[in-house]
Amino acid sequence: MGIKDCYAAIPREWKFPKVILYLFGVELLFEIAALALFGIAEPDLYRTDLWQEGSDHGWNSNPNSIIYAYANYRPVHTPLPWSQFVTHYNVVISVVALFLLLCKGIMYICHIFRPLLSTPIHAALVALFAVSIHAQSASDMSDPEHPQPGAPWYITRSCGAPVKPRLQGYCKQAKASFAIAILLCALFAVYVILSIWSLLAPAGAAIRHRKLSTASSSDAEAQAQRPWEMTQVHPPPTPGTTGGLKSPMTPRTTAFNTLSGKMGGGKEKKKMGILGKGNGKGKEVVRGPDGKVPLRHHISMGDQVYQGPSGNST
Repeated sequence: MGIKDCYAAIPREWKFPKVILYLFGVELLFEIAALALFGIAEPDLYRTDLWQEGSDHGWNSNPNSIIYAYANYRPVHTPLPWSQFVTHYNVVISVVALFLLLCKGIMYICHIFRPLLSTPIHAALVALFAVSIHAQSASDMSDPEHPQPGAPWYITRSCGAPVKPRLQGYCKQAKASFAIAILLCALFAVYVILSIWSLLAPAGAAIRHRKLSTASSSDAEAQAQRPWEMTQVHPPPTPGTTGGLKSPMTPRTTAFNTLSGKMGGGKEKKKMGILGKGNGKGKEVVRGPDGKVPLRHHISMGDQVYQGPSGNST
């Protein structure tokens, strides 16, 4: 099996192309929501306030522990769910995912977004959002007196009382950010599943489909070239047109050109006897009794006589 055969054996079509279009629409809605939620939280709209609220209720460590660590020259360790890294990271991956969505849409329209290309892209996005989910739901064990073995309180607890009223909206926003990260991770996992499913098409069917596509494209090219080939057959040039034959000479035209002296110059005039009688080099022009030249031709002019521009025919 050669390289061309191996390349042809790779499926290039989606099993459910309409599903991919629907997923694009859902992904666009999710990513706009994620970009809005993560962007609003940047750089520290409510993260430290929620941290302090949990410490007031004994649900996690105290943010002032960082100040104590600096004052006592101790190593500073910020718990992962309350770190600035998580906020920046969420904004970056939401921007990257939206940019990739635009690229995927363009490639899909151009018929170059194949399952083989989709698999690594969406696998990487699954990994990125999985890290975000882990960081948002990480534990906080920095304070032995107030350990937080699981996810932060704003995920595991209600945003109602005893939470301060001004922080209840921020609590819901943090919950929504965590939920949208899960939804995007699940959506990208669906992309990966569909990509692998499309790649697992039987090799023989993929080769047959490839051959049929090649044959249909060849037929289309032949049909496209057929009118062009027909245009190569040039018809005979039309008389009197540019590049064609000259206008045909009729008896009437010959007679008038003879009288006006435009029939081939001096040699033709000698041949028709116009330059002189009895020169021995041509037949003398036959004239009427009044010395005028009659015009006779194949249509029916009889013995009409040319009188000149102002004369009359008899």
